[in-house]
Amino acid sequence: MAKQPHLLVESGDVTDIALIPGDPGRVDRIAAQCARSEVVAENREYRVVNAEFEGRELTLCSTGIGCPSAAIAVEELSNVGVETFVRVGTTGALQRGIEIGDMVVATGAAKNEGTTRRYESVEYPAVPDYDVLTALVESAETEGERASADDGAASRVHVGPIASDDAYYAEDDAYVSDWEDAGLLAVEMEAAAVFTLARRKGLRAGAICTVDGNLVEGTQKGETEDDELPERARNNVERAIHIALTAATEL
Repeated sequence: MAKQPHLLVESGDVTDIALIPGDPGRVDRIAAQCARSEVVAENREYRVVNAEFEGRELTLCSTGIGCPSAAIAVEELSNVGVETFVRVGTTGALQRGIEIGDMVVATGAAKNEGTTRRYESVEYPAVPDYDVLTALVESAETEGERASADDGAASRVHVGPIASDDAYYAEDDAYVSDWEDAGLLAVEMEAAAVFTLARRKGLRAGAICTVDGNLVEGTQKGETEDDELPERARNNVERAIHIALTAATEL
């Protein structure tokens, strides 16, 4: 297949599994935990790197912010051979008691965005693949036990439904209250499109996100990757990356 117009990759450039953070800088953070890595392409918000973790060849690709750019990444990566997608991101908590630095593994994503409506009716579910979901939960449990044994700093992992929203600055009190009442754990901006496109294409997808603020309790992320999270939460971004990488070795 011809080179993809946005990611600038073609068949043979990528592996069968991709970890897809939003932030291009997080691609480098993931690559830093791998045995080796090589930049494949860079264009706009997309940074594509091939890497190896514990003998597993994998691709890392940033998606940028929001479902439109995430959909482009999934469409183009799937065109050139990627079959499994694992979103590794950050998220804002929607339930009291979910702390900054906790992690959320999504069992589904409410479609509070416009991209998936161009593919299907809103009634169709945006859900992860069971095998990817299971691998992430099991990897998180193992990592939690290891972290607790090492330093007693294991983060909590919450498993449940989230929301994907297009309008970051329009998440007012009414939206937050409605999401909280519905029992949604957190809100982010990409998972619904990733889950929907993977399902429609017969592919696999899942998502793990580190909590960077709690909208119900009024805590917000900072301005940069370095100051958006306190130290414990920054450490747990690294743990979330390790969880996703470990899960990838089982997929």
